[in-house]
This record gives sequence, C-alpha cells and structure tokens, in this order.
Amino acid sequence: MKYLLLIHSNPVTWGHPSFLHTEEGKKLPAPARQLLAEQLEKLLAELTASGELVAAEPLAAPHRTRVVRVREGVRATTDGPYSEAKEQLAGVFIVDVDSAERAEEIAARIPEAQFFAVELRPIAT
Repeated sequence: MKYLLLIHSNPVTWGHPSFLHTEEGKKLPAPARQLLAEQLEKLLAELTASGELVAAEPLAAPHRTRVVRVREGVRATTDGPYSEAKEQLAGVFIVDVDSAERAEEIAARIPEAQFFAVELRPIAT
C-alpha cells in the first residue's frame, strides 16, 4: 500500500533538511543536530535498500508557492500556500509498505516529527 508522508515545518530560513533551519533546531547543540541529520540519512538509506521508498523530495520555500483556482471559467492565481498558517509543507516521502503501522513507524523516524508533524495519507489506487 502506498502512502504519502507530508512533512510539516515552520522554518525561519527554509532549507533542507528543514529541521536544521527551525528555531528549535538551531537551539540544539551541534552534536544533536548532527545526530538528527544522520537519522534522516539512515532512514533514507534503509527505505531505499528495502525497496519501500518510492520518492523523497524537499519542497521549495513557501513564498515560491502559487495556488490556482478556476471559478466560473476564470483562473485566479495567488501566492500561497496559506500565509496565515505557521506550519508549511516542507517535503514529501512516498513509501510503498505492507501496512499502515509500517507507514506510521517510518513517519515517526522523520526528524520533523519531533518538532512539528508528519501527515500520513494513503494513496488511492
């Protein structure tokens, strides 16, 4: 079963990996920051080796986002995603796993889960 893992973050300076650029991440001692970066790299390597990782992509800064809506045949494009939101979508993983529990296990290992949230969405087939 495929899942989309939506990684949320609230970075002061957007960058990859986003947890290193947040206020919370910057407050961590250097060894703790390095440990989180290694945790992410280890997770990506394990998921690649097991064949569970379909894709993992960081997203560009929120200020580069555009939202398109068509109403009554008229296209309206605005800046996005939602400036009133403190947390923004920072990146995505697509995993192909045997169960929802496995997807949750993977989400819990993404460093941003310690600071913000990782949303799990089953991919409809």
